Amino acid sequence: MIHYKQAEEIQIMKEGGVKLREAVKLLLPTIRPGQTTQEIDKRAKKLILSQGAEISFNKVKGYSWATCLPINEQVVHTPPGKRAIKEGDVLTIDIGAYYRGFHTDYATTFVVGASGDEKTETFLRVGKETLDKAIQQAKVGNHLGNISEVIEEGIYSNGYHIIEQLTGHGVGHELHEDPFVPGFLDKPLNKTLKIRAGLVLAIEVIYSMGTEQIINERGDNWSIVTTDGSLSACFEHTVVITNKNTFILT
Repeated sequence: MIHYKQAEEIQIMKEGGVKLREAVKLLLPTIRPGQTTQEIDKRAKKLILSQGAEISFNKVKGYSWATCLPINEQVVHTPPGKRAIKEGDVLTIDIGAYYRGFHTDYATTFVVGASGDEKTETFLRVGKETLDKAIQQAKVGNHLGNISEVIEEGIYSNGYHIIEQLTGHGVGHELHEDPFVPGFLDKPLNKTLKIRAGLVLAIEVIYSMGTEQIINERGDNWSIVTTDGSLSACFEHTVVITNKNTFILT
């Protein structure tokens, strides 16, 4: 069941989004080659709490951390650990905040340290631009399929691969709510959900350079990796759709 948010709930989520944005703004400049993902997670936790919010991700059953921190071939859900990031690694920071009963969810991917090679930079730029275009389709009167179609076109037209099993989602009292927002059209566009005011979505572009095939990383119950070891990335914003505008909360 979809929980369409009322004005008061949207205001709380806007405040939570500001707190998450500020935590991310403070976290990103501190990330350096040689740090472990465990160290990054500890800082992320402190920064979220310092904003007067709670950790979101540790409210997911069985997950104990503030972030997911995939590197290179790791796609999503990678817990922090002792793996150290190296110069030129592609790091995803997936992070959420919980404020006054509501979650907000955000992810970005970037090259650690010096700029990556042109191939990697293009790969990441396409993901960012595709998310921006997808958010423009999140408006009253459109269908969820309009969002999915833009993601599919943006990624496949550049020769990359959508990870079809991993999708965007509704967000609110729970981190993952209905509806799912696929990165591809899985049915005729007019058969997908029509967007109404009060819908809050975590729109995600999850893709890889070499394959759409994924597997669980050996020895880890959470982390998912590309089967061919190719680079993966995730870009995500939480957005709320109103009758007047679509607001990016994160």
